[in-house]
Amino acid sequence: MYVQVCTRPDIAFAVGMLGRYQSNPGIEHWKAAKKVMRYLQGTKDLQLIYKHTENLEVVGYSDSDFAGCLDTRKSTSGYIFLLANGAISWKSTKQTITASSTMEAEFVACYEAIHKLYG
Repeated sequence: MYVQVCTRPDIAFAVGMLGRYQSNPGIEHWKAAKKVMRYLQGTKDLQLIYKHTENLEVVGYSDSDFAGCLDTRKSTSGYIFLLANGAISWKSTKQTITASSTMEAEFVACYEAIHKLYG
């Protein structure tokens, strides 16, 4: 998890999804894992760069997908906060409740983002 979140945020989503199936991976999961490994090999010399700006304000975005998990029908919500046009905090996770509408799933995602920022 440390590598996924702290050193390679570009693979966080893919590794998080693969982690859901680590106890019983299928052929498609192995193919996806190999794709991640090839991606890592091809991008090992890339880096994140934060640009100098006069206005240092935190900008945040949140989103969700209603009933996006095919296994549990739960929604996935996520948020990202940017400073100087670079990501400083982000999260994508399956919601603990089963949302009954798109609006409810979006509300949960928005709440989680606000709670992270001010909580």
